[in-house]
Amino acid sequence: MAGELKKLLIEAYRESDYSGSPADSFSVMFNPTGFSQKYEVEYEDRQGAGDSSSPQVFGKIKPQEYSFEFLFDGTGTAADKVDVQQTVGRFLAVTGKLDGDIHRPMYLKIAWGALLSKCVLKSAETTYTLFKPDGYPLRAKVKATFAENVEDALRVAEERKNSPDLTHRRIVHEGDHLSLMCHQIYGDPRYYLEVARFNRLKNYRRLAVGQELLFPPLKDLSHA
Repeated sequence: MAGELKKLLIEAYRESDYSGSPADSFSVMFNPTGFSQKYEVEYEDRQGAGDSSSPQVFGKIKPQEYSFEFLFDGTGTAADKVDVQQTVGRFLAVTGKLDGDIHRPMYLKIAWGALLSKCVLKSAETTYTLFKPDGYPLRAKVKATFAENVEDALRVAEERKNSPDLTHRRIVHEGDHLSLMCHQIYGDPRYYLEVARFNRLKNYRRLAVGQELLFPPLKDLSHA
């Protein structure tokens, strides 16, 4: 039904491909008022001696992170009374506790509105803000960060196989030039000398038709 309130749901799976039914689940008491989504690209500096600047060489795209703040209230004023400490413990048991069957925390799936993320718990910080006279907590906030988890089969399928961060094998054809091949693979023809050294070419200007050449990951060329 349109407009129906749906609570954020966390499902926990033992299989990394999320097959089968969830082994456990947790529904939050109150939906968060917002969440943050972090997208980060990692680059490596390649600065030579005497250079005033360095090219930013692509390293990897880090898993996206989602951060939420969950409220747990045991006063009974806004929801049914609960034991706050036990409820927080239940949340941590589902999301981050070591599971004896797989010897690691379970794989999570967060579903809320348009958000559907396969992820794992990265961190959780609990702050207790209200207490009973005997010291037992009545209210808590949990700041939780989840890191996106892409299973291997999907990750491999999504990789660009012409990436300059992978090793490539090329067979020399008539009219091929090393600088042109470097441009096609690395996007820069100036790496031809490094590739020539890597392949121990005696004459990089005269490539033999049918010869196999290796083009190493871009980050390894400086060590060729």
